[in-house]
Amino acid sequence: MGMSIHTDDKVREEIKPWVRRFARTGYMAKGFVYMVVGILSLMAALGVGGKATGTSGMFRSLALVPLGNILVWLTGIGLFMYIGWALIKAFYDPKGEGKNPKGLVKRSGYLITAIIYTTLATQAIRIAVSAVAGGGGGNSNQTMSARLLEQPFGPWILGGVGAVIIGYGVYELVNGLTRRFMKKFLLTHMDDHEKKIARNAGAAGLTARGIVLGLIGFFFIRTAITHDPNQAKGLDGALSEIASQPHGRWLLGIVALGLVLYGIYQITRGRYEHMQFGKKERDRS
Repeated sequence: MGMSIHTDDKVREEIKPWVRRFARTGYMAKGFVYMVVGILSLMAALGVGGKATGTSGMFRSLALVPLGNILVWLTGIGLFMYIGWALIKAFYDPKGEGKNPKGLVKRSGYLITAIIYTTLATQAIRIAVSAVAGGGGGNSNQTMSARLLEQPFGPWILGGVGAVIIGYGVYELVNGLTRRFMKKFLLTHMDDHEKKIARNAGAAGLTARGIVLGLIGFFFIRTAITHDPNQAKGLDGALSEIASQPHGRWLLGIVALGLVLYGIYQITRGRYEHMQFGKKERDRS
């Protein structure tokens, strides 16, 4: 028994460096996605680009520029690394969330995150492939919703998903407004300028993302009520909804800037987040 525990601890110690790099690369890839989506939407708000776009539109736009397809491939691969980190947190519990109700809820959230970003990473790879082959793709949110609505209790499940998304949006909003996210950083490894960037970008970015997630959750609940899969909208739908409001261009510009800052926050998080792997933590990279 003792030998088994000792061996397990040894394995956990040995995997720490690559898991840490895996996770940090994933956070940076996620940050890159939000930065580009925010920049494209900000250009739309300023009238110097196309329409506000979500992740699929962003990947397609990026794939059309020189070397952009390579960036889409690398982003997709980076997102799969982020997914790997989410699954490790869900199943191996390196952060010590535990098996009590609160811990299980958090670990279930990591699993849901992995599922969501698997769709996004697969979408990136598919668009990178179709850019070479000349193909296209449909609205994954509508397709998923249409399939779910056909299942027993599908509308209830869809409505529940919407409620969870809204709840997470509120969590992000509160996290941004209270700046509690700063507890995640290795502050002793950061200079004052880096702390200021993390604090300001995180506050604005998490607030903007919380608002967008709230809208996306609302669309899912509306789909469950109307049984119309066309009502299901992702990030692009939420941004378009913001743009359609009175003074929508200004609102879109503010939210788009927030998404850019959220991307910067995620990249900073990838570099400086405190990552605990067992008892012998030496988090320097």
